[in-house]
Amino acid sequence: MTQNGALRLAAILAGLMGAAGVALAAASAHQPDASRLASASSMLLFHASAVIGAALLTGHGIARRGLGLAATFGFIVGAALFAGDLTMRQYAGHGLFTMAAPTGGTLLILSWLVLAIAAAWPWHAG
Repeated sequence: MTQNGALRLAAILAGLMGAAGVALAAASAHQPDASRLASASSMLLFHASAVIGAALLTGHGIARRGLGLAATFGFIVGAALFAGDLTMRQYAGHGLFTMAAPTGGTLLILSWLVLAIAAAWPWHAG
């Protein structure tokens, strides 16, 4: 897949993350004891924006390409694990797998650090 194809895929997934985040926010507002859904919603909404930002930084050469793409897709996978685990716990009574949410959260933290490194050492100075 080309860099533009990967960035386009990231934008599509960010849109889906945003839509899912809004849907989970609505569900959490209308269901009793749904604090897990509110947390899942926040994680998806915040990181949908982060995906768009990281993709733009990478596409414009502000962030180093390989690291920028790693951060971009790290946000997607990390948010999916975190939010997916909380949503499964709410509706199915069990998580995705043992330590799914902490794994997703750790991946999100690492992705933010990778994005910082990618921006600190871009391919082109200036």
